[in-house]
Amino acid sequence: MGRRAIATEAEALWALSGLDGEFVAAVRSVRDTKGRLLVCGVGRSASIGAKLVATFVATGTPACSLNAADTLHGGVGLMMAGDALLLLSKSGEARECGVIIRWAKTLSIPVIAITANRESLVAREADVRLFLPVQPEVCPFGSTPTTSTTMMLVLGDAIAMTLVRIKDVTAVDLHRRVPGGGYGFDLLSVDDFMHRADALPLIPCGASMETALDVIGAKGFGVVGIVADDGGLLGVVTDGDIRQHARQLSNLTPEEIMTRRPRTLVCGANAREALATMSQSRITSLFVLGDEISRRVRGLVHVQDLLYLGIG
Repeated sequence: MGRRAIATEAEALWALSGLDGEFVAAVRSVRDTKGRLLVCGVGRSASIGAKLVATFVATGTPACSLNAADTLHGGVGLMMAGDALLLLSKSGEARECGVIIRWAKTLSIPVIAITANRESLVAREADVRLFLPVQPEVCPFGSTPTTSTTMMLVLGDAIAMTLVRIKDVTAVDLHRRVPGGGYGFDLLSVDDFMHRADALPLIPCGASMETALDVIGAKGFGVVGIVADDGGLLGVVTDGDIRQHARQLSNLTPEEIMTRRPRTLVCGANAREALATMSQSRITSLFVLGDEISRRVRGLVHVQDLLYLGIG
């Protein structure tokens, strides 16, 4: 029964994939909305609507749920001019549908309907109609919403992901909306949290050891970078190097004890990559370069930054 249920829903999704101009119209309607996308599911579709709201919000489309039952008791007051409405109803004939659509029209709110009933109230009154193909529910009695709700979910996801492409949403944009959990961390770039500008522990080539010590102490990262006249990173001196050469320190220059061509990252590197590099090299900080050719320093990442963000 389990395999049959999955096969039935898979066949339904294949039938659903034949999108037409109405799908394009739905995407454009949501894209052009100045306000929010209100998602309202009637009956079991309400749970699908709630999940779609989470997807739209996380991917850059302002959205919120509209409770169908509440619409009969003042809930339509949530709707405002400039919004768009995505209405989910398999039958398209629920009493709430008429109330919702009438109120939407008084505010000139475009109505996008996902329904399986081409002759329904929703189908007649909506501005954009996305019809679900006629497919059997996998419920043995043919009554429990299963196949139909799966198709609604996938169709809503298709709209959301198309908007991601159209609106040029970037990985950084997604991370800002989903900063926590593995999903957020995988999108996090070192550019989002690295130390920059005056916070960087840098000294010019030719600076004295005293200057190097002062910068290590003042910046608090346990490292100082030595840069050429063009800003390219030549090497680094760590507090470990200082301890190792403590007895001869007064007779040495930073260039004489620095690590040449140290481990670095390039702007855009993933936060997890930064942690992996530090762990493998047993170091606590990494300079971030604009590129590997010029080697100009753009930032610095410290292991404590990663731990603070919960990456580790």
